[in-house]
Amino acid sequence: MTQPLLALENLEMHFQTRQGLLKAVDGVSLTIQHGETLGLVGESGCGKSTLARALMRLYRPTGGRIVLDGVDITTLNEKALKPHRKKVQMIFQDPVAALNGRMTVGELVAEPLEIMGIGTAETRRARVAELLDNVGLGADAADRFPHSFSGGQRQRVGIARAIALEPELVVCDEPISALDVSIQAQIVNMLSELKRDTGLAYLFITHDLSMLRHIADRIGVMYLGKLVEIAPSEALHTAPRHPYTELLWSAIPVPDPAARRDDPFETGEVPSPLDLPSGCRFRTRCPYATALCAQSEPDLITQDDGHAVACHHPLHGSMSNTQQEQENA
Repeated sequence: MTQPLLALENLEMHFQTRQGLLKAVDGVSLTIQHGETLGLVGESGCGKSTLARALMRLYRPTGGRIVLDGVDITTLNEKALKPHRKKVQMIFQDPVAALNGRMTVGELVAEPLEIMGIGTAETRRARVAELLDNVGLGADAADRFPHSFSGGQRQRVGIARAIALEPELVVCDEPISALDVSIQAQIVNMLSELKRDTGLAYLFITHDLSMLRHIADRIGVMYLGKLVEIAPSEALHTAPRHPYTELLWSAIPVPDPAARRDDPFETGEVPSPLDLPSGCRFRTRCPYATALCAQSEPDLITQDDGHAVACHHPLHGSMSNTQQEQENA
């Protein structure tokens, strides 16, 4: 297999609070290949956005490694990190907060080019016009301020800004959750077209698992700072192996109530991240939990078909972690 574009190795992002140690991201390992879309899904507070900010080096990780295109950027200082920032850019969740209202759209989109010292003022203006055309706003939008645009149009400005440096990976942190449903599909389709035209890779963070089925090559599922399952998109839809993934699927509304499948879950309360359960973190909400689940935390183990799951009792007849460990021994 070729070298991945991005590799996270046991990434940790812990915060010391007055109440105790908060393990927002706790030993996450994953890879993203060139041109791949990896979806990341989970309930609010599971650590998705913290992981995104850590891999962007907006936070300095408290443990593990971030390897970008073969270079370990985990501990690089700002000066050494600057050349690598061109390769990874981010689209933020809130298009209002992400844009400086005192700058014109043209200034906002040109800013990354100026910071990196790319081109002259004239060539940057031409590049801004091209980018605004690419995201469906038109070159005349450059002289206007963000407040004169709708939420969807502001997000298009954010996308133009994110792709200005021609990155290899774009981190999309719930880029459509703040938008009207009618606009969401337009933004997703535009991101898909950009991927097709430029070969971009995406880390697409969302709480909408059904949407990821259509745009992601693989999907990772996070729960309380841990990656509990990762698999090809269709496989995760047709045969999820972690009970938490089954819970997320069962929570998706369906048009026909008669078609809704039986739900074994009483979803219960998510445990406090400052007071995690022993063993498996999901066991307090899991209908399949046994004494083993309270005694030891399952490792994320990849099966022969490439489907990885962290569960002592995985669903759909897959091999349990204990069985896998015994066979490997």
